[in-house]
Amino acid sequence: MTIIKLLPFLSTLITFVFAAAVLQRYVQRRGIHLLLWGIGLVLYGAGTFTEAYLALGWSDLALRVWYLSGAMLTAAWLGQGTVHLLVRRQGVAGALTAILALVSLVAIVKVFGLPVNGETFNQHIPVSAQYKEMMTRDGLTRLLTVLLNIYGSIGLIGGAIWSAYLFARKRVLPHRVIGNVLIAAGALMPAAAGTFIKLGLGDWLYVSELLGAAIMFAGFIAATNLQPATTPQAAAA
Repeated sequence: MTIIKLLPFLSTLITFVFAAAVLQRYVQRRGIHLLLWGIGLVLYGAGTFTEAYLALGWSDLALRVWYLSGAMLTAAWLGQGTVHLLVRRQGVAGALTAILALVSLVAIVKVFGLPVNGETFNQHIPVSAQYKEMMTRDGLTRLLTVLLNIYGSIGLIGGAIWSAYLFARKRVLPHRVIGNVLIAAGALMPAAAGTFIKLGLGDWLYVSELLGAAIMFAGFIAATNLQPATTPQAAAA
């Protein structure tokens, strides 16, 4: 195995440490957005782990978990955490979370019911570059994948940029400006993976996932860095 194919294991480690930090903060502060981010990060880690596993050999279960977590649900649940943080109108964020949970359940049922054929599987090729030949996806599965990723990307990346803008405009909490910019930049890294794959650079997906996890983790640390009690309070990551 080449060094670059070890990167998903490192991505998994960083992501699960990140998830543990977020969930620990949830236990301490009870913000629902933290719980949703934690769920999203666990899904991110499941995606990178199964991706790494599939670089070692074939597994029907690993392919399904990889597609469900990495291709469908991760961005949506991370984005939902940001939606829950930023949307102040009573009941809206909760309703959107309930809808996402229902859609996620439909996605789980669909993915585990799809026909899968591993005869053409090649462990030397990233799963992201060959899953279409092994997994027969129907129209609903494709539609859910697109919608979940668009929703999640707008929520996570757009929300982080908007938060950074608000803090910068008010000239308060500069550490949160930096943190949200890093979170947005980190979230963009895996989103760029599709471009790498189309260019025949599938292995660069591993690099983008690693950088994405590390940069978002750095952004979270920066955004949650303790400040003096006199610092004005505002919406935070």
